[in-house]
Amino acid sequence: MSNSWDHYPSTSSETPREFLVSVELYISNAAGATLRKPLTDRKKADKRGSSGVEDIKLREKSSSSWLSLQKSLSGAGHWRSATCRLLEEGDRCLLNVYVDESILYQTVYIHLLNQTDIRQTDNSLFYRKDCLGIFCIAGQRWTPSNTAEPLYLQFPNPDTSSTWHALLKSYAIPEIYGRWFFPMDGGSYRMWRQVELTVIQGRNLGLTRHFNGTNNGDSNPDNEGADVDISCEIHLNDILCSRTTVKRGLGSPDWHESFTYPGLPPFENLDIVVWKEKKLLKPSIVGITRISLINFRRGDIVEGWFPVLQTGSIGSEVQFGELRLKIRVDEEIILPYSSYARLMQTCSSRSILDWMSDLENRLKLKSISSHLMSVAVATNVVIEQVQEYASREVENSATSHQTLFRGNTTLTKTIELCMTWYGKAFLEASIGNVLRRLCTEKIAIEVDPMRSGKGAKDVERNVEQLIYWCHEFWNQIYSVRAECPNEMRILFKTIRKVVEKRYRPDPTSIDNHNYLPWQSVSAFCFLRFIVPAILHPHLFGLSPGLPSLPVQRSLTLIAKVIQSLANLNATLQKESFMRGVQDFLKDSLPAMIDYIAVVSTPISETPASTTPGDEMNRHDRLNIVNALRQRKKTMTILDRESVPILPHLLDIPKHLAIITSAVIRNSGDLRARPRTGDDTDLAVDEFCSRCFEVEEEALLRVSQLATKLASEGGRRQSVHEIIVEGSLVSEPLDAEMPRSPISEVTSTVISASARPTRRRKSLRPSTAPSPTGSTSPSRREMFLGGENSPAGPRTFTHTMPDDWDIQNTRSLHHKAPSIDSFPLVAARDITMPVRLQQPTESPVVDVVDDSGKRKKGLLRGILRR
Repeated sequence: MSNSWDHYPSTSSETPREFLVSVELYISNAAGATLRKPLTDRKKADKRGSSGVEDIKLREKSSSSWLSLQKSLSGAGHWRSATCRLLEEGDRCLLNVYVDESILYQTVYIHLLNQTDIRQTDNSLFYRKDCLGIFCIAGQRWTPSNTAEPLYLQFPNPDTSSTWHALLKSYAIPEIYGRWFFPMDGGSYRMWRQVELTVIQGRNLGLTRHFNGTNNGDSNPDNEGADVDISCEIHLNDILCSRTTVKRGLGSPDWHESFTYPGLPPFENLDIVVWKEKKLLKPSIVGITRISLINFRRGDIVEGWFPVLQTGSIGSEVQFGELRLKIRVDEEIILPYSSYARLMQTCSSRSILDWMSDLENRLKLKSISSHLMSVAVATNVVIEQVQEYASREVENSATSHQTLFRGNTTLTKTIELCMTWYGKAFLEASIGNVLRRLCTEKIAIEVDPMRSGKGAKDVERNVEQLIYWCHEFWNQIYSVRAECPNEMRILFKTIRKVVEKRYRPDPTSIDNHNYLPWQSVSAFCFLRFIVPAILHPHLFGLSPGLPSLPVQRSLTLIAKVIQSLANLNATLQKESFMRGVQDFLKDSLPAMIDYIAVVSTPISETPASTTPGDEMNRHDRLNIVNALRQRKKTMTILDRESVPILPHLLDIPKHLAIITSAVIRNSGDLRARPRTGDDTDLAVDEFCSRCFEVEEEALLRVSQLATKLASEGGRRQSVHEIIVEGSLVSEPLDAEMPRSPISEVTSTVISASARPTRRRKSLRPSTAPSPTGSTSPSRREMFLGGENSPAGPRTFTHTMPDDWDIQNTRSLHHKAPSIDSFPLVAARDITMPVRLQQPTESPVVDVVDDSGKRKKGLLRGILRR
């Protein structure tokens, strides 16, 4: 595995390591009651939602819905400047958080946390970027206020956030299984989980419907009026993780808002709480949609209508509408990197772009392109391979120059991924602030007389307003042209050069294509990056949720003008009502050519990974990178690989595991696919064969671990020690702490009064493979013949040497409970009128009771693909 930081010199130090960083700290009202009040000027700044780093925080409100949400959050707590001091003391790691430079707010024992307890916070929770959430309970931290809420930290910029994210996870406990049975590797395998959720729309929200199908006319959304605001809060394992924007009026709102939750602890429930809010009244709950994630088939997309329920007066559940949701649940077993060596060798034998094209065309796999891209970025080959592929495609292209790069080809989709990957900060600097200002001011522009139905004076006034905002957007875009990342510059230069070579200007031709090389660059930079972000800002993280329809129309008109300018077209306008912007286009044409020339010219020396507004000292950042390098040398294999790779927080084994699972899940139709017998077919067959080899090893590792656990059970039944997630937890098998029923849902982060609970975890992940399918060759025989099959049962046992020093392994700590152990967020002072039932199905575990009898279900339901 390659690390882009490896070229920096490393320094070794045996003294205790210490790291400092300045952050913004979220403090709830309950926790802040014991602290000194912040200064007046800072308090005013917090009420305005402003922050110290103005060019990268979403401090501007994009709509009235943002105003409502910010108002709710400001009532629940506030943000204060703080200093984090991470101190390594032998096997311990302490994170001290200070406010007002000297007041110790909390001390978190990072070495007692799971890596899944340290996660990036969704932007919608606070409408702030670059936030990390640290989820811990009593015993894992010290705090004078006895608070049970998570610790939320906002870092100055994305680079600082990523660096500290990796640093904190390097001291936390990864979710590794079989650590004590496979000490040389640090365990048998580790786990990774993710949930992707899209809240599409609602219908009949607020309209009562009993399960017998009868309607209750007493609760009609029309009676509430159009001044009711409605929104949703998303809770994972009873923790508030994100929220939708507020929509006006009950009935059938449209959201189309997507959320991704990576690096999760074991699944339980996904709850979507629908709130309604009316002026001068307290917010109230319309109902709750509860979804059990345990039963979801991994890797499949489920879309449909889900009921919004409340508990009736006599305990019966009453439906108050429906939500249309799209959900995908992923849960992967990640083996050591060495297990993917043959698969990586196969991947490296061809260009990543060739694999994207062939796997999509031959196997209909469209969801793994981003993971192949991640592997290429981590191995530092993506730019070189895209350059080679672009030269080959343009040289062999038979299309007209007028349609060059207009279609959705493998090249265009890959460069889109590259721009999204490398250009997030550049896009934010280019249009972020001005776009949010337009949304905040609710600018409604309409220059089409047929649409507006207004007179010539009003149309002329709208044209002037359109020109003004086009100037605002273009001036901001042009002013940050020098901030274009060097990776994007290299790609744009390659595109420009290959087009110049392929379509050489002909002086005798009427159309000598003088502008074609520049237009080819704008076909990517604008047509596939900046302009789509103007049209759909919520998809690029520039604004929360869909803008209102009048604002969407304004953005559409601005996008048309900017795209015409990018096409270097100052005269031709299809719509007659758009001809009023021709003067703007003519005046801005030279600046556009200069812009394209700048962004398609690589800089000779790439600066260190910095972003606009980066306040973290480069020396401090390199100090963390060097410390991580030194720590990894003392870690076991799985512990070392669980630390994400900087600067992009990549995990190559994880991406390879996801690719393998996608191939296996789609292997049912491999025999039926059309075959041509060409080199591509042979390459795809080899790729699939490598994926089946990885699956076979995963099956054997899990089966072997389960066998060892069963054999060890008899010797440990006196204390009932359970090995879970890389640590030993001694607890009676028949004693499970009671779980408090959920009685209230809140808009704040977490309740300080709720009591944390702990659930007993299974001996292995619920997705582990079943032995009944582990030896079946039916899915492999088309790729691995009998002569290639192993002659006997393969084992992956590493016996512990006599001289093995137990101190060389990771220190033994009690497992940090997953977020299901955290209490629910603090209430809006409103009792939830519904019952959130606990799931009736729990993971099947094979344990040994007091009588020594083995319980059934050791390998049931494992590795559901």
